[in-house]
Amino acid sequence: MNRIVLFLLLACISAFAAPTQTSAQSITDRRIEWPSGEQWRRVVLLEDYNTRVVIFGVAVLGVASGLVGSFTLLRKRALLGDALAHASLPGIAVAFIIANVMGMDGKTLPILLFGATVSGLLGVGLVVVIQRQTRLKEDAGLGIALSVFFGAGMALLGVVQQMDKGSAAGLESFIYGKTASMNAYDARLIAAASSFATLGCLLLFKELKLLCFDENFAGSRGMPVVLLDMTLMALVVLVTIVGLQAVGLILMVALMVIPAAAGRFWSEKMWAVAGLAALLGGIGGIVGAATSALFPRLPSGAMIVLTCTMLFLFSMTFGTARGVLVRFLRRQRLNRRVRKQHLLRGIYELLESKPAMDQAKRNMAVPIKELLSIRSWSSAQLRRTIAQAESDQYLVQRDGTVRLTQAGYAEAARLTRQHRLWELYLITYAEVAPGRVDRDADDIEHVLEPELVDELEALLDQEPLQIPVPASPHATISEPSDSRRLRR
Repeated sequence: MNRIVLFLLLACISAFAAPTQTSAQSITDRRIEWPSGEQWRRVVLLEDYNTRVVIFGVAVLGVASGLVGSFTLLRKRALLGDALAHASLPGIAVAFIIANVMGMDGKTLPILLFGATVSGLLGVGLVVVIQRQTRLKEDAGLGIALSVFFGAGMALLGVVQQMDKGSAAGLESFIYGKTASMNAYDARLIAAASSFATLGCLLLFKELKLLCFDENFAGSRGMPVVLLDMTLMALVVLVTIVGLQAVGLILMVALMVIPAAAGRFWSEKMWAVAGLAALLGGIGGIVGAATSALFPRLPSGAMIVLTCTMLFLFSMTFGTARGVLVRFLRRQRLNRRVRKQHLLRGIYELLESKPAMDQAKRNMAVPIKELLSIRSWSSAQLRRTIAQAESDQYLVQRDGTVRLTQAGYAEAARLTRQHRLWELYLITYAEVAPGRVDRDADDIEHVLEPELVDELEALLDQEPLQIPVPASPHATISEPSDSRRLRR
């Protein structure tokens, strides 16, 4: 009996151990292992020929895609590359079928790219026809062309799969891309097309920039708007078709949109945005291809797109022109400046209500408790604002009171004058009731974007204080009224 139990235990142990041993040696093992130091060195130093070919091909493709994509993004045609890529699938399948019927090799790359180009142009033409001949918008035309052509392409791939002389296995690489298997001929073809597209953008940079920003003005200057638009679309077709070989038609739109969108966070100038988009596209291609070389079981096209996405997230967070962090800091600075201006104006209005001579009012101290009663801010917030104004030498704080300095009184008078001019404008031209004009004028700075407020204040600051502060057109602090308490 003991021998039987021992035999069953050994059998169970061997049964559990056997799959572990075979799975480690199985070709279906999909585990991702961390690369060794030798693998890092070979990839970083580009010692392998295939790695050099792939990285070169995707780098030039990323540069061209980012450069061309910056113009399509500003032209509000970011999804045109996506529709074009999906529309190229039936052309690839038809080219394969015709080539096999004529006795040629259906998987020859020039033949397939020619079919993709023809089909893609038909897709773009369908979008243009839908937009101009119907009342549908461009996004509806893009959706229709994308879905119809992609559905036709999948149906044709089913036909190809049942042919005797070929299968759809080689054509499916155009859907998902086959970066890792790129050879020198493919890299040269991508480099030639990408270089041509890059050169075209550089030579027509001024014309394409004007086309993207103001098409009507470009036409009034005698520029061939239709020809420039067709040239831009031709560059999009060229980059998209050659990019199918690297990242596939599904992910090609990422290379056209993500680098250009990331570049917009760093600058407001067109040449800087285009240059940054090309740089980010090239970096995304290089890092993504190198990551796929270090981790062979990760697809190259997906890694390129994920790398570009990481660059986009970094740009969106830390971009110096439109980044989230920069905009947050600008808004915080604007809010602090607005609170300081409200404080100075509140002190001025309190001094204005005092029964004293103008010269005596300048040296009067205002209790902090009275400031709390005229605005809906907390005590801690008010004290922070007072400390900020004191550091700017606009006032002096002592024994629970504040007193304006000479510079602070002049600034408070300027701010009060500016605010009351807004009130007079609203009463005269906007027909705002005097009882609520104070709040409406006060809320303008909270409604406008910080950048626009900065521009308006910069323009108003250029005008020196040449006239006295006009009288308040509504009830002031000294008069009992519901409009005394101003909203922040």
